[in-house]
Formats: sequence, C-alpha cells, structure tokens
Amino acid sequence: MLERWFSEHPRSVGETYVEHLKVAVSFGISMIAGGLACLIHALLPSLFRTKASQTVANLHERMVSRARRPPVAGVAKR
Repeated sequence: MLERWFSEHPRSVGETYVEHLKVAVSFGISMIAGGLACLIHALLPSLFRTKASQTVANLHERMVSRARRPPVAGVAKR
C-alpha cells in the first residue's frame, strides 16, 4: 500500500519520490506566486499585467516537456 502511495506515480513519470517531490513543490510555489499576482492585479490592474498568463504558459511548457520522459520500467503510465 505505501509503495503505491509514494512510488507508483513518480515511477510512472520517470522520477524517484524525491525528484517528484521537488518538481511538485516547484510547480506548487509557481502556482501560488501566479495566483497571488493575479489577485493583486484584480485590485490594482496596472500591476502584474501578464504574470498569471506567463506563469500558466511556463508551467504548461514544463509539464509537456516532462510528459515526454519515458516511465521507469515496471509501472505503466496512466
């Protein structure tokens, strides 16, 4: 059960648990920063005019390029 919770998905995307943790935290921090910029932009439209859309575009590019990595042997990609 623990193997499935902690290793199955990271292995399916070609990463170890620690590699996946670092990538996921990086994505999460980027999403929070983009979201905060969007909220500030809602109040002060002259600030952060493109930060949210740039964040989404950058995250999409990172995710698409990561998706092209082959899975680690033994786990089918979902």
